Amino acid sequence: MKKEKEKVICGIQQVGIGVEDLQTAWQWYNRHLNIQIPMVDDEGVAERMLPYTGGKPQPRHAILAITQRGGGGFEIWQPQGRKVVYPKEPLRLGDLGINICKVKAKDINIAYNHFLDNEITILSDISVSPLGLEHFYIQDPWGNIYEIEKDDYCFLDVEQHTGGSNGVVIGVSNMDKSIEFYSKLLDYDIVAYDKTDVFNDFGDIIGGNCKIRRVELKRSKPVCGPLSDLMGNSHIELVQNFDIEPRKTLEGRWWGDPGFIHLCFDVRNMDKVQEAAKALGHDFVCDSGVNFDMGDANGHFTYVEDPDGTLIEFVETFKIPVIRKLGLYINLKRRNDYKPLPKFITRALRFMKVSID
Repeated sequence: MKKEKEKVICGIQQVGIGVEDLQTAWQWYNRHLNIQIPMVDDEGVAERMLPYTGGKPQPRHAILAITQRGGGGFEIWQPQGRKVVYPKEPLRLGDLGINICKVKAKDINIAYNHFLDNEITILSDISVSPLGLEHFYIQDPWGNIYEIEKDDYCFLDVEQHTGGSNGVVIGVSNMDKSIEFYSKLLDYDIVAYDKTDVFNDFGDIIGGNCKIRRVELKRSKPVCGPLSDLMGNSHIELVQNFDIEPRKTLEGRWWGDPGFIHLCFDVRNMDKVQEAAKALGHDFVCDSGVNFDMGDANGHFTYVEDPDGTLIEFVETFKIPVIRKLGLYINLKRRNDYKPLPKFITRALRFMKVSID
C-alpha cells in the first residue's frame, strides 16, 4: 500500500540576512564564514511579501549560498531602489526575532584564531554552553551576531574553519507558547535544557547580563529528504529576557532591512505543512504558489509567523543547479521524500565554489 503523504521538515535550508551592500557582504561571508557555493544569484522583485514590504512589490538582489562542510546556508538579501533602515537602537538579547545565527566549527580554536587574526569583533572567550558545546560569539561589520559552535558534522571534508548554520537564537515573549510552536510545527520536540539564570557565556552581547530563561530545542527525528546531507542537524535556542521590555527586531522597518530577516526550512509536501500550521493557528501569511522561479532554482515558498511575529519560511525545492556551467540541474519533484540524493550528485556542487579574496 502506498504511504500517505505527510509533512516533512527536512532541515534548516538558510538564514536570511538583509544587507545594504550585497557585494561587500557576500565577500565578507564568503571569506570569513566560508559561504562559498552560490545556489541562487537573482535580481528581481519581491512581489509576494507585501504585508512586510510596505504593501507594494520591492526590487531586490539576493544570493543564496551554502558551505562545503555542510549546514544551513545564508540568503543575503539587498533591497534595491530605496534607502534601507537600520534599527534605531542596538538590538538586545531577548528582543523578539532572530537574535543570533549559530555556525558549525570543526575545531573551535582554529575558528577563534581566524577571527582574532582578521581583527573581527569577538564578543566572548571560548567557553562551554549549557548544551555542553564549546562556543564563542562574534559580530560582523553590520552588527549581526554569530555563535561559533563546536560541531563535527561534515558534508565535504575540506579544511575550513567554519561550516554552515547550526541553528539560531530567537527572542520570545512567552516561552511556553514558543516551545509548543517550534516543537509541533517544526519538529524541534526535545528540550535539551531549560534554565533561568544570568549566563556568563553570553560575554559582551547587549542584554546578555540579564536574567534570561534559555531553552534549547533539538529534533527527535533525523534530518531527511533529498538535500538533507547538505544541511545536517541543527538546534533552536529560545531566550526570554525578564529584565527588558522586548522590541521586535524589525520594528518600524521592512523585511529585507539590515539584520536577520527569516529562518528558512527545506520541506516536502507543502500542503501538509499548511495543514499542520493551520491546526496550530499559524496559517501561511505569504505564498508564492507552485513553481516559483528564482534565478536557476525553482520551487514553492511560503511563510508563517511564530507567536511573536518572527518570520519562518518554508521552501519545497523542485529544481537546483548542480554544475551551472554545463547546464546540469536536478529535478527533485519525483524524488523520495525521505532519502538523500546520492552523494556523487550533491558533491558535484563543489564545482560551483566561488572564493573571494
